[in-house]
Amino acid sequence: MRGEHAGYACGAALGFLGDLIAADPRRGHPVAAFGRAAAAVERRLWRDHRGWGTAHAVLCAGGAAAGAALAQRALRTSVPAPLRGGARIALTAATVWAVLGGTSLGREARAVGGALAAGDLDVARERLPHLCGRDPQALDGPQMARAVVESVAENTSDAVVGALVWGAVGGVPGLVAFRAVNTLDAMVGHKSPRYRRFGWASARLDDLAGWPGSRLTATLTVLTGPGRRGALRAWRADGGAHPSPNAGPVEASFAGALGVRLGGTLAYGGRVEHRPVLNGGARPVAVADIERAVRLSRRVGVLALAATLTARPAAGAVVRAAVRRRAAGQG
Repeated sequence: MRGEHAGYACGAALGFLGDLIAADPRRGHPVAAFGRAAAAVERRLWRDHRGWGTAHAVLCAGGAAAGAALAQRALRTSVPAPLRGGARIALTAATVWAVLGGTSLGREARAVGGALAAGDLDVARERLPHLCGRDPQALDGPQMARAVVESVAENTSDAVVGALVWGAVGGVPGLVAFRAVNTLDAMVGHKSPRYRRFGWASARLDDLAGWPGSRLTATLTVLTGPGRRGALRAWRADGGAHPSPNAGPVEASFAGALGVRLGGTLAYGGRVEHRPVLNGGARPVAVADIERAVRLSRRVGVLALAATLTARPAAGAVVRAAVRRRAAGQG
């Protein structure tokens, strides 16, 4: 198993480096292909019912994970032994690169920040949907800056740390399964009339899958943020106030680390939400805080890579022990 751990570590590091250098491609991204497939399945399965939504989530996420597991198995059975280690590293590197989105997150955040700094609100409103689903026409400059910082915080967990956590637990299938679940939540997990029931299972599955990554993200934010005491204080005081069990700790810790106030009134697709204020009493977000948030996100991502690679042998042992116990009980 040491060889497998070393191979995964090497592949994960290469994939992380690939994301830093190349980011996401403008076209032909594997996650986009999964999204199109999931949308096709939705067109066939959609009913205003939780059961059909559960079938959609299981079929799409389970199918993606099974495909990744089959790819791993094919390496073990069809690749000559001398080349097997290199092939395993290449598969891991390609998968990590495909599921991570940290560099693209920073690129889009900086694009909006640059437009806001130049006073070009029209360009900022045009770019904001690349980061989040809020209605940009309903936001002024400071509100867009706050939306960017909140999106950077939340997606540090969703697009980087969470994937690395599940890669440590489940290897390539774990990476793919997490990204599939997260993508399904973005597609159908919101509380619109069409998806309130159909998307319920995807939203709950994403809450479950995102829990460990969000807590690791908040912890690393406290450890590496510019305002460590503020990050910990805001996480403890306000992390549970957010309607999302995973976005709350992350956004609150970022707010405290950066010394800004997040939360408040939001506009999504014509509906208005009033969310609790995080790190109340701090100053509002300024445009310059976008760059600070991107740098903090990058530091958290690097530390998460190191932490998950260090913890992977122990995580794998726990999973294998659980599988053996379950098999023994069934036997």
